[in-house]
Amino acid sequence: MLVPLIVACAMLMESMDATVITTSLPAIALELGHSPVTLKLALTAYVVGLGIFIPISGWMADRFGARRVFSTAIVVFMLGSLGCALAHHLTTFVLARFLQGTGGAMMVPVGRIVIFRTIPKAELIRAIGYLTIPALLGPVIGPPVGGFITTYFDWRWIFLINLPISVLGLFLSARYLRAWREADCPPLDVAGFLLSGTGSALLMLGLALIGSGLVPVAWIAALCLAGSLLLIFYWRHAQQTAQPLLDLSLLRIPTLRASVLGGSLFRLGLGATPFLLPLSLQIGMGHSAFAAGMVTCASALGAITMKTLAAPLLQRFGYRPVMLVNALLCGLVMAGYGLFTPHTPIWLMMLFVLFGGLFPSLQFTCLNTIVYADITDKDISRATSLASVVQQLSLGLGVTLAGLALSWNSAWHGHAVPQSSDFWPAFLLIGLFSCLSVLPTRKLSPQAGRSLTCATSATD
Repeated sequence: MLVPLIVACAMLMESMDATVITTSLPAIALELGHSPVTLKLALTAYVVGLGIFIPISGWMADRFGARRVFSTAIVVFMLGSLGCALAHHLTTFVLARFLQGTGGAMMVPVGRIVIFRTIPKAELIRAIGYLTIPALLGPVIGPPVGGFITTYFDWRWIFLINLPISVLGLFLSARYLRAWREADCPPLDVAGFLLSGTGSALLMLGLALIGSGLVPVAWIAALCLAGSLLLIFYWRHAQQTAQPLLDLSLLRIPTLRASVLGGSLFRLGLGATPFLLPLSLQIGMGHSAFAAGMVTCASALGAITMKTLAAPLLQRFGYRPVMLVNALLCGLVMAGYGLFTPHTPIWLMMLFVLFGGLFPSLQFTCLNTIVYADITDKDISRATSLASVVQQLSLGLGVTLAGLALSWNSAWHGHAVPQSSDFWPAFLLIGLFSCLSVLPTRKLSPQAGRSLTCATSATD
């Protein structure tokens, strides 16, 4: 299982870097001579890099080989990290973050392609268990790690520590990942790339700018509208093109459709949790950043524990029952975070969050494996690109909707600064999204995913 660990380490590095600078922005802004609000451009630049290059990642893996593209993505990410560490001006820092986002855009989906090209179906559920941990841990531990390094060392080390990890990743990739490429790769859908890449980038940028105060609201609305229109134009383009970059016809496959549509609703809620929970603990309840970090990191223990339980559960009950019940449990847990008050003991919150980490980990394993249950080998790259684009948009939209729910409820009660009682509607909203993810899932056949669980059973 060395291949999943190599990919998981790269994904953890990418997912952490997406959020690690959030607690370091004041220190970075002070040294670069700008306000922390202006430094949020660095966050949006990373998002734009993801939006542009995620749609093309699957085609690049087919054309140039998954191992080569994965290694190149690590190099690009490493160069972006080095650029961030050496930056002394806002412009160079933002450009370096964009370069990091470009590397991350290729590293994550192509890493998944490497897994599904390398690991037999008998080991697929167990392998995906390793990949769920970075997705859950990165947004949770990124901010505390960034704050610790900035407080006790120097913010530039946030990016310098990526260099030895990247070098190790390159060595292990060259040694253990199998060289593979599609023998008959279609030509690049240039029009589709321009429409999907630009549309995704504009929509993700607009979502990231909501509430930042960097640009007028009218500009944000224009970005979101333009991005949405371009994605609609891409949808029409894909219906008329023989080999579209993002093949929407794959959504006709029930297991892939349930994973993409149900997964997008689930990620709307889960993506907002790392944003809402620390905010409610610090601003709403007055806990220290360290205490908030300890509580939120407790979910990691639950996620790691579930890694060993996911395969037996899916083998015993099947995908459909597990995904239906678990989505409702995830929704209850997310909504339950809204019950925390300033009088709730820290140990009780940690216990609840630890227990709550079990269910998202299991749901991630289900979503990230069933998407490939009925996909042919030649469609793996296109399915990965399509799923990755929808995932990133869902995560960004979840944070936006949760932030709006919090802002509106605070304004409704006349609170200039959110109080503890202002957070529960936002937690209820994200819990509702998780529960709504059962609607696409309930249409699955009871036999959905049997090709994965039967293969696992045969090897046990």
